[in-house]
Amino acid sequence: MTTILARLSDLAADAFEAEGFARDWGVVRPSDRPDLGEFQVSGALGAAKKAGENPKALAERVADRLRATGRFETVSLAGPGFINLTPTAGTIIADLAALQANPRAALAPAGTPAKVVIDFGGPNVAKAMHVGHLRSSIIGDCLQRLFRFCGANVVSDIHMGDWGLQMGLLIEEIAREQPGLPYFQPGATGPFPAQSPVTMDDLERLYPRAAAAAKDDPERAEAARRATAALQAGEPGYRALWRHFVTTTETGLTREFASLGVKFDEWKGESDADPLIPGMIADLRSRGLAVESEGALVLPITEEGDKKELPPLLLLKSDGAALYGTTDLATILDRVRRHDPDLILYVVDQRQHDHFTQVFRAARKSGIAGHAALEHIGFGTVNGPDGKPFKTRAGGVMKLADLIEMAREEARTRLREQGLAVDLDPTEQEGIAGAVGIAAIKFADLMNHRLTNYVFDLARFVRFEGKTGPYLQYAAVRVKSLLRKAEEEGAKPGALAIAAPAERALALALLLTPTAIETARDKRAPNALADQAFAIAQAFSRFYGEHHILSEADEAVRGARLALSALTLRVLETLLDLLGIPVPERM
Repeated sequence: MTTILARLSDLAADAFEAEGFARDWGVVRPSDRPDLGEFQVSGALGAAKKAGENPKALAERVADRLRATGRFETVSLAGPGFINLTPTAGTIIADLAALQANPRAALAPAGTPAKVVIDFGGPNVAKAMHVGHLRSSIIGDCLQRLFRFCGANVVSDIHMGDWGLQMGLLIEEIAREQPGLPYFQPGATGPFPAQSPVTMDDLERLYPRAAAAAKDDPERAEAARRATAALQAGEPGYRALWRHFVTTTETGLTREFASLGVKFDEWKGESDADPLIPGMIADLRSRGLAVESEGALVLPITEEGDKKELPPLLLLKSDGAALYGTTDLATILDRVRRHDPDLILYVVDQRQHDHFTQVFRAARKSGIAGHAALEHIGFGTVNGPDGKPFKTRAGGVMKLADLIEMAREEARTRLREQGLAVDLDPTEQEGIAGAVGIAAIKFADLMNHRLTNYVFDLARFVRFEGKTGPYLQYAAVRVKSLLRKAEEEGAKPGALAIAAPAERALALALLLTPTAIETARDKRAPNALADQAFAIAQAFSRFYGEHHILSEADEAVRGARLALSALTLRVLETLLDLLGIPVPERM
């Protein structure tokens, strides 16, 4: 199904074409002056200038043709050649009926890549998730939901940091603390214990200690490098211990991500790409793409038209060690071989943009990317009131689990203050508080354009007023309550009808949803979904406040308003689901 904007644009394009101009001039947009008309066409200005005509005269001829279609209540001119349009109620109802009949088909825009891989999350083995993982997880999950909704075959990959010096640091630290473990016995080949010798708490305790010791002691740092090299070379005991690190971390991560409502299709890590590196390097050497430079191996990435010289991608250091860029390049190779995607998105901090520019250029130049488009979906930081990256009161990095519990506690307080959910049993109350807390965190993030930094203000985010996740949840729950009560009273939705201004405003808000979804997909901008959900909630609030629904005496009017309410709920729930925000049945 095409959007209302697309259909109106087709009518305007027909009019321009009939006047001898290109169809591209007939683009219809929501009006900047809704007092003059709900939609607007400004193409007459550009078309007339190009043809050397009077724009107002051209606009009048186009307007006459639009009037003749019978699809508009009013078609008027403003300024030097702006055309203002107000569709007929019948035009709006026809589009609403199509949306009502098949919401998914009506909302999901065409033109989505068939196969999409989305890399997001990116936690490290042996480290608990913290607030720094929040944006990648929330934005990445929203994008995977969005692309799936639009019809793409999506593969999401957590891409853990599980291969590098941090592993050697941990191995050495455990060897010092528990030297008698079988993993450290000379010549040991296994089998090794199935039970991990360390818990997640142990890993969180050991890693900072090991990192600090290596920083202060060159011998400790060198020992960690040797352990890392032995692990990557296949030392059996180290590999077995490393697998415990990964499994233990994955258990905790699964729980943490589940609390956010986030799931992944693949739990790959840097280690999965490591076996591909030797063959990839040999191939790049054989084709003359990888060259020696000061003892290291690099892949030049300069392109014609560059305004500044970009450094080459460093593949191997002079000692033969691979780097992050090498692993990322091998990961692209792996994804292309296994999935043959049309698009790969990397949802990673914007500060890594230069790194991905290097890797993506190398992947394209070498042909490793296949036909896949590669995009870095950067984002800004979550800051505290001081404008600096968000910390605990003690100044440390806040764990994600602690942040979620803070949000849940704030939600409990707000629910009590608002008198919401007070009559429900404690288990349901707790479930609602959890949902409200998650909505507060997610919407606060997604309502901002992803490249902007924002200040984390939990007290504001958990309000049930204003542009917040809890406000949107409450709006949806209010519609659910209305429809439940209608069913109990035997009142049923009827035929759609548009009469009052508030009904019309709500209808138009609903019909602009496909455009918002298309914008969010094409610009990788979840804030377009957040803005649209808020616009619908506000429009429904005005409609609800201005008109009787259940108490309406006219059965046809009551049925039409119930039908509009039911459609509002379906569209609003769709948008909230794309944002990853749960909607309770009641509050």
